[in-house]
Amino acid sequence: MMIRHLSGMVDLGLPGASVSYRRVWLPAAVADAAFDALLQEVPYSQHRVRMFGREIPAPRLSAWIGDPGAAYRYSRVRHEPLPWTCTLQSLRERLQDDLGCAFNSVLVNRYRSGADSMGWHADDETELGPAPVIASVSLGATRAMRFRARPPASIRQSLALEHGSLLMMAGQTQALYQHAIDKTRTPMAERINLTFRLIRPV
Repeated sequence: MMIRHLSGMVDLGLPGASVSYRRVWLPAAVADAAFDALLQEVPYSQHRVRMFGREIPAPRLSAWIGDPGAAYRYSRVRHEPLPWTCTLQSLRERLQDDLGCAFNSVLVNRYRSGADSMGWHADDETELGPAPVIASVSLGATRAMRFRARPPASIRQSLALEHGSLLMMAGQTQALYQHAIDKTRTPMAERINLTFRLIRPV
């Protein structure tokens, strides 16, 4: 999938990958309004994930939103998409206009405090195709995303994802790297992360 160049994007320089970041994608007032709206609009739930051979509650709240048929299988569970909310649809249209590529779904993750997290993983599910384009929009508290090369994990990098920012991952990023959001003991306000994707039929 071709991505239109967006001014202000800074490449992270991860060898073999395509990861770029724009600190201010949404103006502050738009980001504030989107954050407040998504706290109310999205029907969050706490999914269960499989770790070390057992199922445990995910350390965050989430919702899978998308077009009809854009089902997503994660941790051996098939997630059928919920309908687009007005705010998510508006953000999708803005992204598609800016980037010139299509998205038919979004994973909404809500981090209620620093105790909520996302473990090491890659967005490499079959439904995303071999070189997926992932557009990640952050709202609310700033949290650090860490990257590491797949074994041998000699390359590591961290990036602070700020309110209203846009992170793009494309090309061989998911094949070569994993990413995570660590827990922190530092008091944190809430954060909402939106990862827009294109689900393909399999």
